[in-house]
This record gives sequence, C-alpha cells and structure tokens, in this order.
Amino acid sequence: MKFKSFLFVVFAIAVLFCGQSIAGDVERKAKELSGLKSKINKTTQAVKQLKSDKKSLQAELKRLERRYGKSVSQLADLKQQIKGLNKTLESNKQQRKAKQQEIDSQKRSLESQVKAAHGMGKHEKLKLMLNQQDPALSGRMMVYYDLFNKARLKKIAEIDNGLRLLHDLELQYQNESELLEKKRVAQKQRQQKIGETKSGRKAVLVKLEKHFKTKKQQLKRFKQSEKKLSALIVTLQQSKDSSFVSSGAVGPFSKLKGKLPWPVKGRIVKKFGERRSESRWDGVLIDAKEGQEVRAVARGKVVYADWLRGYGLLTIIKHDKGYMTLYAFNQSLYKVKGDSVEAGTVISTVGLSGGRTNAGLYFGVRKKGKPTNPVKWCRKIRHGKTR
Repeated sequence: MKFKSFLFVVFAIAVLFCGQSIAGDVERKAKELSGLKSKINKTTQAVKQLKSDKKSLQAELKRLERRYGKSVSQLADLKQQIKGLNKTLESNKQQRKAKQQEIDSQKRSLESQVKAAHGMGKHEKLKLMLNQQDPALSGRMMVYYDLFNKARLKKIAEIDNGLRLLHDLELQYQNESELLEKKRVAQKQRQQKIGETKSGRKAVLVKLEKHFKTKKQQLKRFKQSEKKLSALIVTLQQSKDSSFVSSGAVGPFSKLKGKLPWPVKGRIVKKFGERRSESRWDGVLIDAKEGQEVRAVARGKVVYADWLRGYGLLTIIKHDKGYMTLYAFNQSLYKVKGDSVEAGTVISTVGLSGGRTNAGLYFGVRKKGKPTNPVKWCRKIRHGKTR
C-alpha cells in the first residue's frame, strides 16, 4: 500500500513538471509567433513603402523631365529672341549712322546757302524790286531769289525731320537695349533653372537605380514600359478621327517603304530585334547629339505628345491605313496632340528623357499596332549611319 502511494506521488510530480515544461514551450512558441508576425508586418510595410517610393520617384522623374524639356524649349526661344534683338539693334545703329551722315550733309549744304545769301546782302530783294533799269533781268532775279529761299527752307525742314527721325531711332534703340537686357537676365535665370532641374533629375536616377539593381528587376521594368506603350497604341489605333490628314500627293504610307527619310542623322546603336536585357528592341535607337532637331518622316497627325514611363517625352504620329511612327527619349516636344505635320516638319529635339544617361532617339514604326523594322522603311544607311 505504501509502495503504491509512493508511485502515485512520483507520477503526480512528473505530470506537474511535464505540464510546466509544455506550458513553457507554448509560451515560447507564442512569443516566436508574435515576433514573426511583427517581422511580417514590418516587411509588408517596407514592401508597400518601396512600391510607394518607386511610384513617387517615377512621378518625380516625369515632372522633372517635363520641366527640363519646357525650360530648354523656352531657352531656345529666348536665344532666338536675343539674336533677333541684336540684329534689330545693329540695323538701328546703321540707320542712325546713315541718318546722322545725311543730316550733316544737309547742314553743310544749308551752310553754303546761308553764306551765299549773306553775300547777296540783307536788302538784296528790295533792291531788285526797286531796280527799274532792266525789268526783265529784275524779274528773273526775283524768281531765282524765291527759288533760292524755298530751297533753303526745304533744307531746314529736311534737317528738322531728320533730327526727329534720329531722336525716334535713339529712343527705339534705348527701349530695345533695355528689352535685350531683360531677355539676357531671363536667359540666365532659365539656364540656372535648367541646371537645378538636371541636378534633381540626376538624384532621382540614382535612387531609381538602387530600386532596379538586378537584371530581373530591369526586365520587369522594360516589360511594364512595353506593356504600357502597347496599350497606348491599341487605344490610339482604335480612336477614330474624322479630321485625319489624308496621304495627299505623296501617296499612301505603304507606298513609301524604303523611301522615308530618317528623323535624325546619327549612328544606329540598337537595331530592331536586338536584345534589350531579356527583352527585344521593337524599334531602333539612333545615337545623336542632345538638342538636335527631330523631323517627322511622313505626313500625318500627332495623336500623342507627352511623357510615358520608359520612353520619356514621346511623340506618336498617326498616318493613313493604320500606320504610326514613334519618336521617344526627346528633350523637348514642339508639337501637341491634334497638330498636322508634313514630312520634314520639326517635331522635337533629341534628348535623354525616360531615365536615360546617353542622348539618343528611339524611332519605331507600327503597322496596325505591330512593330516593324524601321530600316526597311527608311532610306539605306551607310556605315551604320542614317542620312
């Protein structure tokens, strides 16, 4: 009996210790689970923040590249205005010089007339009127005297008019000089703004580069950009525009295969179908100097002129029979949606928008939304360069 009691006590103690051990394990597991949930929540928040950061950085890049393009365009316009004002001032200077020489010549002529009149005497006209010895001679002399006086008065009037014109030219020169100075100040401010925008863009690109380190991430970004462009082209393709420009005298777009001019001169550095990370180039990339003019390759209508992720400042021109041409990575856009263009019309300038670090122009041709090789549509290239 005593032995059974002893066993019962041992069993009870074992159960008690075992229960305490299990309770301890449960408590530890609960704490681990709580910690794991906390880590998951933090990771989820970090991922959300990362996505938010990417979106905000893309939005900032879009804003800065738009601003940069507008500023560069305004700067180019200011330069043209300053150039025009300098020409006007130079022309004004030459006019004032010529007018001053004319006035000086008129003054010398008037001086000669005054000296001649003085030599005739103060009362010469009265003497002629009282001289009856030769009435015919006196009459002729009176006519000459009147003509002489009229010529003198005319010279005086011409000098007076010339002085007024010279005064007006000097006022005009002063006003235009002040305007030129204002334009130069505006030019300096615009250049400063461009510098600030470039610095801001560079900082954004550095941050974006950190978000897209791996090839997988870069591929995903390319794919997303291509998907957006494809969706945009489908939308534009489906839109009907009754005011669309016809093919005109040059004939339909399809008949221009192999004859189209290139939009810009430069070396083709990326060919159609060439590998782009794990993707493919669906157009060509032409290496060209930043600010170089980009021209439409054929008649058409601008159906898109804005910033698009992965392509920067982009212009899309719609031609007849479902054809489109695309011009991307621009610096500034000179045409807006709805503008009609002819072959050779300047539509933009070469840039590095879309997050690029090297200037160049992406040029693409679409046939009913599908990419087709631009090399087959444009004039033959020589030594890898467009012409």
